Amino acid sequence: MMKKLAWMAAIALMMVALVAAGPAAAKSLVLAVDDSPRMMNPHGDDSDAGLSYMANFFDGLLQRKGEAGKLTPALAVKWEHPDALSWKFYLRKGVKFHNDNPFTAADVKFSFERLGNPEVSEFLNTGKQIASIDVIDDYTVVFKTKEPIPWFANNMHQVFIMDKESTEARDPGDVMIKPIGTGAYKLEEWVKGSYVRLTANEDYWEGAPPIKNVEIRPITEASTRFAALASGKVEIVTGIPVELYEPVLKNPKLEVVSRPARRSIFLALGNKTGSPMADIRVRKAMYMAINEDEIIEKIMRGHAAPAAQIPDVPTVGYNPDLTRLPYDPAMAKKLLAEAGYPDGFTVTLTGPNDRYVQDEKICEAVAKYLAKIGIKVNLDVKPKSIFFPEVAEGTLEFYLIGWFDGTYDMGRTYFKLAHSRDADQGFGGLNGTNYSNAALDKLLESTAKIIDPDKRSQTLQRLNKMAMEDLIVWIPLHYQEDLYAIQKGKGIKFDPRPDRWMVFKEIDR
Repeated sequence: MMKKLAWMAAIALMMVALVAAGPAAAKSLVLAVDDSPRMMNPHGDDSDAGLSYMANFFDGLLQRKGEAGKLTPALAVKWEHPDALSWKFYLRKGVKFHNDNPFTAADVKFSFERLGNPEVSEFLNTGKQIASIDVIDDYTVVFKTKEPIPWFANNMHQVFIMDKESTEARDPGDVMIKPIGTGAYKLEEWVKGSYVRLTANEDYWEGAPPIKNVEIRPITEASTRFAALASGKVEIVTGIPVELYEPVLKNPKLEVVSRPARRSIFLALGNKTGSPMADIRVRKAMYMAINEDEIIEKIMRGHAAPAAQIPDVPTVGYNPDLTRLPYDPAMAKKLLAEAGYPDGFTVTLTGPNDRYVQDEKICEAVAKYLAKIGIKVNLDVKPKSIFFPEVAEGTLEFYLIGWFDGTYDMGRTYFKLAHSRDADQGFGGLNGTNYSNAALDKLLESTAKIIDPDKRSQTLQRLNKMAMEDLIVWIPLHYQEDLYAIQKGKGIKFDPRPDRWMVFKEIDR
């Protein structure tokens, strides 16, 4: 009897242990990020911060994987480019949205037609260029573009597919706060400014993700993010500030994960007729007045690399022959005098104070450098929520911004950031100074019609050289370094993506 009772007690203890271990056995993750979602409409925010959230709830026709950002199948299993204007996608069968609706070509057509609506989309550059979308059958769709778009497929990882039926049936306000996609995670709860909770989609077409529960805490203040990590309240933090790099590195409980960033930080200049910056000598003087090496050393604490152009190394159109203009304030003063501004002039420098690494301090440094050659700078730094709408309006004079192109194609970069603003064509949507140059526009437009990839790459390199040397469309500063920190001993397997998205199906522990 005693043996029987002992055995029953042991069984009972095991059952209690199993019950207790059930929820705890599910892998979970709590992290702090440096930006919060603006909305849950996947087409309404084309920033990398917004897309990072959406990539967990939604899928594109294609996706990017690995350190090189290789383009691979997702909701489309393969694609063809039969002629300059046509793109044919063969869709994956058996995929369901979070509400159990089947994914079909009708959802693809609906989602892409939505891109051209400025009330719900920031992807107008793509949406406005689509001439027609033909549904061949439930799993085949053909896009025809108005003009050749060589990077069309390259953009398919960040154009997310929505459920046509539920999106049309729901109130627009509900669509803005409740995502219904095919993604690896479902939204459990979103409390604005506090947290976003996700649960794994166990029926995900690529297989259930290893991390079952995720809590994202958006903490914009860097030292507060670090404190949350150091105290163990979160297990991963993004955007480690450069001034806290050494303390994090020295903390035995923490591990730093870093990678060179694709994002370049640069200054955009207007060229309004009659303004000082319409003169190339003035633009060159402003470029040569800025000591970028000192910015990297003192403001970025060495966590940046000097840039001579906006595109990064893997991007089509990156020109390896471009070099920075030398820092030479004496020559800068001489150029200003030659341009008719020996006593300088006054200009307003606009920029965000909560978007890029040390953004406000960089703006302050630029103002001081320009003051040394006689240019008085009125600083206008502000939260990104105010800054970016001003960029979109195209009314700024001179501003600091960061950029990397998710399509890995410089042509799209120039169409969005430097082409003369054209709302009907979707050109120049982020040309915040309303910069305009007919020769640049003409050469840029010609690249879209070049089918041969090598020839197009060479033409884009030539355009890049013209823009950076002959026109000085922008003043490049540096490429950032992406810095993350994780709790040691937690078994977290995390490799940062080149686009800086936090895609939780790629994280394990």
